[in-house]
Amino acid sequence: MKKKIFITLGILIAIIVIGGGGAAYYVYHSVQKAADKMYDNKSVTPSKESSQKIKTQKPISILLLGVDERKNDVGRSDTIIILTLNPQKKAMQMISIPRDTRTEIVGRGTMDKINAAYAYGGPKMALATVNQFANLNLDQYIRINMEGLADLVDAVGGVTVYNKISWHDEGYYKKGYYYKKGYIILDTGKKALGYVRMRHLDPQGDFGRNQRQRDVIMAVINKAATIKSFSRYQEILAAIQNNIKTNLTFNDMKNIAMNYRDCRQNSKDYEVKGTNATINGIYYLNVDQAERQNVHNMVTNMEK
Repeated sequence: MKKKIFITLGILIAIIVIGGGGAAYYVYHSVQKAADKMYDNKSVTPSKESSQKIKTQKPISILLLGVDERKNDVGRSDTIIILTLNPQKKAMQMISIPRDTRTEIVGRGTMDKINAAYAYGGPKMALATVNQFANLNLDQYIRINMEGLADLVDAVGGVTVYNKISWHDEGYYKKGYYYKKGYIILDTGKKALGYVRMRHLDPQGDFGRNQRQRDVIMAVINKAATIKSFSRYQEILAAIQNNIKTNLTFNDMKNIAMNYRDCRQNSKDYEVKGTNATINGIYYLNVDQAERQNVHNMVTNMEK
């Protein structure tokens, strides 16, 4: 979900950047505590080179994973986004890989939907699988539980998005609720989840859903950047630390906050393309080598 993400690093950045004076000191240490709770490098320890890139303001790429995690079920990463930030170009790129993309699951040696990698092996297997898919070398990630997106929307007091199609909710939010075409206000987290989870009524299927996820994530980030209330900071931080895990350190986040904040000025979205296929009764998206190379080129060109 884009943004998504999410998703989320952007929200942390916004919170750190907009603090001022004595208030900034208070916010800074609240963010540090939240970051410490989110930090997890047990499965994947980033290389020193990755942290050095952030420290020296070089372009960076991070894997964003949106997971529907429930009790006794780690879930699958139904949102997979390669986020690239280039401070020199003041640009941000988000490449979404559809969850049904058929590829080899690294570490298992089987062909499956790419979102299965997280379910089988957490962030480590998800990173390895995405890296092989697009011939990349990502080792930093942010994982957000999709329920956390609802908490974030509530924390910022709701968001406004542009809805490209209209539909009646099938039960993700409230059965029969009408999401009209045009600008709509998602004033509760549950309404936002209903908006981003709908798939079957969208002519673009997963592609349309992923776009809505990215739109909501960006709306949350932009709304967080305008918030002046300290009570809102605390709600945002609570939502973040309860629903997000990452192997970015607080220093990494702090350096991104100070040196990459202008990347939002030029944002580009891309959805990986493929062809529909049914194998043994299961739907997949087949992505050819040319498109995988295209993803590789988009990331490496953005990092130049």
